[in-house]
Amino acid sequence: MALHDTAGPDVTANQSLNTKDLRRVLGSSLMGSIIEYYDFILYATAAALVFDKVFFSNLSPAVALFASFGTLAVGYVARPLGGIIFGHYGDILGRKKMLVISMLMMGFATIAIGLLPTTEQIGIAAPVILVMLRFIQGISVGGEWGGATLMALEHAPASKRGFAAAFANAGGPAGGLLATLVVSLVSSLTGDQFLVWGWRIPFLLSAVLILVGMVVRLKVAETPVFQALESKAADKQKKQKTPLLKVITGYPRLVIITLIASLGFYTMQGILTSWGVSVAVGEGVDRSFVLNIKGLAAVVTIAACFAAARLSDRFGRRAVLAVGGVAGALWAFPALQLMHSGNPWDFALAVVVGNGLIQGILAGPIGAYISEQFPPEVRYTGASLAYQGAATLGAGFTPMIATGLVVLGGGSYGLVGVFWVTILVLGLVAVLMSREGADSQQSKIQLRSQRKQQSA
Repeated sequence: MALHDTAGPDVTANQSLNTKDLRRVLGSSLMGSIIEYYDFILYATAAALVFDKVFFSNLSPAVALFASFGTLAVGYVARPLGGIIFGHYGDILGRKKMLVISMLMMGFATIAIGLLPTTEQIGIAAPVILVMLRFIQGISVGGEWGGATLMALEHAPASKRGFAAAFANAGGPAGGLLATLVVSLVSSLTGDQFLVWGWRIPFLLSAVLILVGMVVRLKVAETPVFQALESKAADKQKKQKTPLLKVITGYPRLVIITLIASLGFYTMQGILTSWGVSVAVGEGVDRSFVLNIKGLAAVVTIAACFAAARLSDRFGRRAVLAVGGVAGALWAFPALQLMHSGNPWDFALAVVVGNGLIQGILAGPIGAYISEQFPPEVRYTGASLAYQGAATLGAGFTPMIATGLVVLGGGSYGLVGVFWVTILVLGLVAVLMSREGADSQQSKIQLRSQRKQQSA
């Protein structure tokens, strides 16, 4: 499948990212993603440490944890729907408008969770409302990733697209780091009261973050690519009426391939940072230590993400993703053994290498890799559908799948390892089956567009 830059240049004529406008764009993508993923991943941390005791206290510990992870999965189930809704209107009305709406939705849901009464106070209504709010979170973050990625990628020069798109992806681990640090700090300060009321503080702090994020996001201009689409299509509303239908009928193979290529990243995340955290704490590893290690791993992820993205601009998206896929598959069984040894530092090594280094390698190029497979007029929809579908199948259900596989294996973690390796191998095959986005064709397209601008 050829690349589709038919709407004009996907980039500005400037070949540098070090300009005031581009710095603002990249900063907005990073900050917006940090805030969205702070809220989204904060829930995952609370699901592993708090919600089974607060909203499912009437169940046995094992069933309560499973139910808590079930509410976690609801957010991931909603993400493809969010990608479809926001992608549809993002391809019609613009990237910027959708990013503003997604941030407001996320802020509302997160603050409401922080104010939600417990099951002991209002009965079954509490977990029901919790699920509804988690669903809204999923819709919001499902629309955020595609918009933030395209805002960065479509403003950047072709030779630096991978690095620019990584600013949106780096927001995930950065938001997770912020959430982990805040939960760890609040847990230490509130002590025994953490499960009573202390857990609410990180959710309520989202109000401040949303306010800051909105100020920054509103100052960013729409992408040159979408502006080119608007100027080219006088009857835009009619022409772009059903971007989802165009993606499904015109690019189904690309959706499937890019979805599978993204699964390994999210499967590792689900095993190491959700399921693995609950297992480590259950085996006696100190809760604060676990949270601090998650924070350290996030720092490693951010550094590896930007490094891998730069390498993808030089050597190609597929090459870097292939390295990450092989490394992830090889790390599966050693990581599981380390996580369940009962030694805190073994757990630290498993998470820092797996969730930090390897996930960073996979995260760096993935935004540009997926986005470059789709034409600009359906790029928001196509990229969001693939990436958020992977998020649902990977991180959303992996904690429950891992829990079920342990039960099926009679307490052994072998089946979890087989599952982990299988997903990474499938992702590697999908990457090798796809076309390279960061190839010479992109440079030729940009060169032709620049020459046309100069001659005009």
